[in-house]
Amino acid sequence: MRERKVCIDESKMLILKFSGMRNDKHNLIVEKTIDFSLSVIEYCEQLERDKKFVIANQLLRAATSIGANVFEAQDAESKADFIHKMKVAAKEASESYYWITLCAKSKNYRFDNKIFDDLTEIVKILSKIISSAKKKSLGLAGIFPHAFSNLQIFKLGI
Repeated sequence: MRERKVCIDESKMLILKFSGMRNDKHNLIVEKTIDFSLSVIEYCEQLERDKKFVIANQLLRAATSIGANVFEAQDAESKADFIHKMKVAAKEASESYYWITLCAKSKNYRFDNKIFDDLTEIVKILSKIISSAKKKSLGLAGIFPHAFSNLQIFKLGI
């Protein structure tokens, strides 16, 4: 089992123990989703102070789930598992867009453009990661067709 120290801020140090595919390289999507989740937590706390509990709860669940699924994907058991977890993160991002759009269009809700912009950037990155991972996996399908049967079915749209 490998160990990695992560500096949260000047006063806190977190030690992560992990196995699997996770590595120590800078990971943009992990960092962006963590920062996004922290921003959403603060935004939802503001909504709760305004007594907007239902939207705050739904947005908090969907938005923080993006990062959770991205983080989980780093220890995927296979390339197909990695793609699946990233797709789940993309679906949670889509749901987050819905809740943020409701806030933006409602005259009685606060709206934070930065959260919307950050989410847009995350969606673009997730789309690129999923697209690249699919291309790499499908490229191997010709070499090992039996190992990628699920991906071939997906590719055919069945």
